[in-house]
Amino acid sequence: MRPMQRLQRQALCASLALVWTGTAAAQASEEEELALAYGDKSTVSIATGSQQAIARAPAVATVITARDIEAMGATDLDQVLESVPGLHVSVSSLAANPIYSFRGIQTGYNPQVLMLVNGIPITNVFLGNRSLAWGGMPLENVARIEVIRGPGSALYGADAVSGVINVITKTAADIKGTEFGARAGSFNSRDAWIQHGGELGPLEAALYLRVGHTDGQNRVIQQDLQSSLDKLFGTNASLAPGAINAVRNALDARADLSFEQWRFRAAYQQREVGIGTGLAESLDQNGRAPESRLYLDLTYQNANWAPNWDVSSVIGYYDIKEKPGDPAYMLFPAGAFGGAFPNGVVGNPGHSERHTHGSISAFYSGFEHHRFRLGTGFRVEDLYETSEAKNFKFVIVPGIGPAFIPLGSIVDVSGTPDVYLTPHKRNLAYVFAQDEWTIAKDWTLTAGVRHDRYSDFGTTTNPRLALVWDAAYNFVVKALHGRAFRAPSFTEQYSINNPVTIGNPSLKPETIATNELAFSWQPTNTLQTNLSLFNYRMRDIIRFVPDASGATAQNTGDQTGRGLELEATWDATRTVRLSGSFSLQHSTDEATGQDAGLAPHQRLFARADWRFAPLWQLGTTINNVADRKRQPGDTRPQIADYTTLDLSLRREQLAGGWTVNAMLLNLFNQDVREPSLAPGNIPFDLPLPGRTFYVQFQHKL
Repeated sequence: MRPMQRLQRQALCASLALVWTGTAAAQASEEEELALAYGDKSTVSIATGSQQAIARAPAVATVITARDIEAMGATDLDQVLESVPGLHVSVSSLAANPIYSFRGIQTGYNPQVLMLVNGIPITNVFLGNRSLAWGGMPLENVARIEVIRGPGSALYGADAVSGVINVITKTAADIKGTEFGARAGSFNSRDAWIQHGGELGPLEAALYLRVGHTDGQNRVIQQDLQSSLDKLFGTNASLAPGAINAVRNALDARADLSFEQWRFRAAYQQREVGIGTGLAESLDQNGRAPESRLYLDLTYQNANWAPNWDVSSVIGYYDIKEKPGDPAYMLFPAGAFGGAFPNGVVGNPGHSERHTHGSISAFYSGFEHHRFRLGTGFRVEDLYETSEAKNFKFVIVPGIGPAFIPLGSIVDVSGTPDVYLTPHKRNLAYVFAQDEWTIAKDWTLTAGVRHDRYSDFGTTTNPRLALVWDAAYNFVVKALHGRAFRAPSFTEQYSINNPVTIGNPSLKPETIATNELAFSWQPTNTLQTNLSLFNYRMRDIIRFVPDASGATAQNTGDQTGRGLELEATWDATRTVRLSGSFSLQHSTDEATGQDAGLAPHQRLFARADWRFAPLWQLGTTINNVADRKRQPGDTRPQIADYTTLDLSLRREQLAGGWTVNAMLLNLFNQDVREPSLAPGNIPFDLPLPGRTFYVQFQHKL
């Protein structure tokens, strides 16, 4: 038996033993039975903009509550999202940013996924993702996470192509007092936080502060792009083998103030993250990406604004500053390009952008069997500052192609024609309408459409239809169709002086059309099952196509996909909960007829939680990721499957009210890897952390 197979069998046996032991012990000891409390998982708001039963919501959705997060022992948003059926969290070579791969749609910057915080998009217009120096999102202040698999542009506009993630932070009512805690673990990781919820004069106030640091994982990159260049130039400049630069320093602060129908939220995040495998996929073990993010929004909501009218509005602003690091980013190490750069190829780009947005929407329920929602809004996306210092000039050499020419020293080219990107601004206005129509007993049709007008690439209209049938008191069927789009990022439109990314102002948005059939069945009070079937077609996918200038962004790709997601949750006893899912997908690149690559065809996720004694909880998680293909044209061997086993142990009310969590991730220290992009500048893929241990202490006053 191969070592990998042996470890996978050990993981499966360990999990089954834990589940069997927990079930037997729970059934044998009535006095130790304690109901698991997981919060409200039965409702969701992301599907239509208002709270409704998740089984009957016109979308395929998942809800994760604060109690779920505590039971998992999760420390970061990405750990929690891996539990969602049809969603796999991969990793980018750039700053180790997460890639949220929904239903086989996986790209380097991951702009096809829309992330919301309290219902407000946080998309960065520079790359179209969360940001270059995302650096994770802590969970102590998260009340619940709602996820839609499938398109969401009919409500949320751009980037809601493959899925929507809405992170809802805690209010004063969620916290109710003062909580503080600390966590330490592998890789010199340490975090501390405090939060308070209560009255502040006439206001309900929730306040949160957290600081954290980690040196990052220590797995080694065996070869990088510079390794290939060394073979070409006969040099030995590469820093590989060497560790990924995954250091992270983080500061998070949030305030939530409410008064009657008004709510004001402010958030500030500061990150300094290691650059991963390097900006040019050549190891840079000192480079840091420092970034600050400020979010402000004011919301008004009145469910009784007038007879039959529920009105809400929001106005907001956020600002992102990514300043050049110190030391500067090393694109290629000392001695690169045959010794032409004795101090390395240095490129130190930075940018700042601000977003101003406002919207108003209203539900009207004055007509029998109908509930209308109407809304309009605007957004201004302003990349108002770019900067760059570098020691090279990018030129096209006839007969050779792109080349780096040494400048002899680091030169600040900000505000000159040699900068990598100049400031740009985009204006957006939109309107949307939605009707929830009870067409007959047990039948509801939700129809919606949104029209967006952009100042740079024009208009786009995206409809959706959802028919929900209550076939029986415990069985619901949904038939869904939706269309969505992804707006080009400013890097894709306007990038210059870069051999890897040359912008194209004529780009059109990417589009997708998705069909889904979903079933929700609850055969008993303790067992809930869901099955969803889907197919989709993406058009006008934006890719950087090699040409005489380097690689220029083009609408050049089409992709189709199909699959299924099966999930179940079973409260086996009052003290044991078993949950899991199996996801299956196949995606095809239409230009080649080959597999689109990168995303797993199969994923199995299973979790067992056991309250084996009052105030004690033991949990185990198995995650199997299988059958990942390379991108078309990538001839490297296929990506290895993996299975990981995680354990968590929780003790409440210890020594005067403390809660202690211990988490052991990747118990068998598997060599887990996520795929690097074609053509394989990192030939042996991107290693994830090995065995990792954390212990956390938390106290509530």
